[in-house]
Amino acid sequence: MTLVAGATRGAGRGIAVQLGAVGATVYVTGRTTGTQRSEMNRSETIEETAALVDEAGGHGIPVRVDHLVPSEVCALVARIRRDHGCLHVLVNDIWGAEIEWGKSVWESSLDTGLHTLRLAVDTHAITSHYALPLLIEQPGGLVVEVTDGTDEYNAATYRVSFFYDLAKASVNRMAFALAHELQPHGATAVSLTPGWLRSEAMLDAYGVTEANWRDAIARAPHFAISESPAFVGRAVAALAQDPEVARWNGQSLSSGQLAQVYGFTDLDGSRPDAWRYVPEVQDAGLPADVTGYR
Repeated sequence: MTLVAGATRGAGRGIAVQLGAVGATVYVTGRTTGTQRSEMNRSETIEETAALVDEAGGHGIPVRVDHLVPSEVCALVARIRRDHGCLHVLVNDIWGAEIEWGKSVWESSLDTGLHTLRLAVDTHAITSHYALPLLIEQPGGLVVEVTDGTDEYNAATYRVSFFYDLAKASVNRMAFALAHELQPHGATAVSLTPGWLRSEAMLDAYGVTEANWRDAIARAPHFAISESPAFVGRAVAALAQDPEVARWNGQSLSSGQLAQVYGFTDLDGSRPDAWRYVPEVQDAGLPADVTGYR
């Protein structure tokens, strides 16, 4: 029994679908349904994600939840307990924030910045507060905190803006803290980052689709290292099926790193390792060349 919190689109959708592909029942939560949209004002819905989970071979259950509202999260977990009596995997992928790129803390809108932190941090804390008592009732549970950037990379690199930097570093630290609290109960917590993700919004920004995404490389050469949401989804599925997953407890992981360990690939059969590529090639100012990185 799995819960992917924040599964409307992007990494969350990819994770939900790949968990479905290994036969999981997946609660798919988010704020956008067939009749309601979140502040992101995009068309993807939790019902669409649940249908994709079904098509992959699992069972998707869409539930509209605003993870900033404790009563809604509490009701969700009560439903999971009532209907299934257990929770084995929790994926905290909630985000859905507009970003003010490249602005200092004093240049940023305070309301926007603080709301970014609430969406990135408070939602994860609220969801863990209500879901983890159910998860630890049986040993072997797994919590995956989805972020952007490994702990090592984020510790040494300024990420976009004050509020974005703080948000993503906080999620890595949450996994570290949860690992200490869950270990006595036989459960595991990790943080996990995709690389340059070809989310629906990213594809739209470059005017391409998943089928022809390479057409964008001419305008953004480093886009050659990008990966589909299925790649990070397969990383979570591999962790969820690993009887020795506790070896990763408290660690900051990436999809590319786990692909080398578990042997899964992206949709095109490659294994993009963005978090080696970014510091060694992109940040180093070298010409785009993914040789040896995918």
